[in-house]
Amino acid sequence: MVTKHLARLQFEADGPAVEGEWTAPATAQDRYTEWVGLYGTDPAVVIRLIEESDGRECVRKTWTAQGEVEGPGT
Repeated sequence: MVTKHLARLQFEADGPAVEGEWTAPATAQDRYTEWVGLYGTDPAVVIRLIEESDGRECVRKTWTAQGEVEGPGT
């Protein structure tokens, strides 16, 4: 079983995504934090920190202009 750690940035909900993928969770967390700092105040932006194992994604954090939600979020 291979676990991937992803940071996903969308400039609008359900829009195209910019995504990074790492084997180290700390690297994905760092990118997530960087994107929150750069884009997190835009009301349309959605940023997610995701763990993927065996093709299944589990959202760990979601950031929108309203703030951060642990877990799936919206």
